[in-house]
Amino acid sequence: MKGKVAIVPCSGIGKSYGSVAREGAFEVTHDLCREKTRLVPLALLVLGDDEARSALAETQAITIDGCRLACAAKVVAESGGTVAHKLRVFDVFRRHRNLKPSGIAELDENGKKLARILADEIKELVEGMQGGTGGA
Repeated sequence: MKGKVAIVPCSGIGKSYGSVAREGAFEVTHDLCREKTRLVPLALLVLGDDEARSALAETQAITIDGCRLACAAKVVAESGGTVAHKLRVFDVFRRHRNLKPSGIAELDENGKKLARILADEIKELVEGMQGGTGGA
């Protein structure tokens, strides 16, 4: 696979699940898989930013949506990107119902834990896409 995996979280401003999506994406791109991933902001894709679209053309993407509208997955596809994996925060929450997130500008402890679980799942996907070449 060519280039870093593009991680595209939902924008879901004002929604806890959107905040979990963004926090999970930050953990992956800044801590867990810094050398293997690149954060591509959904807002830049919506605006037609050439650099963001170019980043998608170089690799595959993992999208993280906070709701069933799947805006991240749709916009990546519309921007000419290849979506390798579509994740939904709610699906992760359904597997961990004890971690109902709250908070928007600042996630509560449950939201942070859910974001970490999401980030770990994304890390596994990234390593699988790149042939299981190890950690960050």
